[in-house]
Amino acid sequence: MNPVVLSSDNAGVNSQASTFRPPCEHYENFPVASWLCPPGLRAPIAAIYWFSRTADDIADEGTASADHRLAALAAYRDDLDRASRGLTPGPRWSEVFGQLAPMIARFDLPTALLANLLDAFEQDVRYTAAARRYQTDAELHDYCRLSANPVGRLLLHLYGIHDTAWLTHSDQICTALQLINFWQDVGRDVAQDRWYPSVQRMTQHGVTDTDLLRDQPHLGASAMLASYTADARALMLQGAPLARQIRGRAGWELRLVVQGGLRILDKIAAMDHQTWRTRPRLTKLDFPLLLWRAIVPANSAAP
Repeated sequence: MNPVVLSSDNAGVNSQASTFRPPCEHYENFPVASWLCPPGLRAPIAAIYWFSRTADDIADEGTASADHRLAALAAYRDDLDRASRGLTPGPRWSEVFGQLAPMIARFDLPTALLANLLDAFEQDVRYTAAARRYQTDAELHDYCRLSANPVGRLLLHLYGIHDTAWLTHSDQICTALQLINFWQDVGRDVAQDRWYPSVQRMTQHGVTDTDLLRDQPHLGASAMLASYTADARALMLQGAPLARQIRGRAGWELRLVVQGGLRILDKIAAMDHQTWRTRPRLTKLDFPLLLWRAIVPANSAAP
């Protein structure tokens, strides 16, 4: 499970390493602390990024058992609690919290939102270990409330934005991005026993587990992914006005993030929604189109 907008190199769960390394392996859909980000906010955004990335890797990477992953996440949560109270975290993830702790103090970061991300990572570990499924789409959206929405709310906090309507738009964008990531990664996820299509939606379209595990076309699976991606697009477009309400570099970066999500949806549609067979991805060749759409919203697909 990747937190929205946050992604980077693995932290070595199998070796239980605490080495703090630069990003080099994980594929990125959306920019983090990019050149468009306000320079004064790059440090706290990078600190949040590394906190989330490392926790994600504890939950996902390597061959550690579920019990070991949950124990590591509990220790990580304890370090977050210590950092939030101005105490010295343990040495295991000293470079992560060495960056994060000063940002918590300087920017009064709401650590409850960071704890929400850990709730999501722990839920992912438990669900995967128990082969548990999301029974309804409402349950899946509640998971996104923990795994994705805190990221947008943390960024708005850094921008000094606390308006309720803007926070709602942020939640819509972040949930949409998380869902887009799920539907983009269906093949990769189901191969690792991570199932995000709900039992409700699979039953509605007559889709079985086997249908998503075979490299073959399936009309029901295509229809299911088409309905899911339509929902994600609608949600993204509901939140997209936020990208033009935020001024300056932050607003431009958000426009590109929104357009990146919409572009992935375009690519999923172009392959008849068969993401259990092939994973679509953005490339450098997509950037001119994203930039054009961010500058000139010529159709309903642009914010």
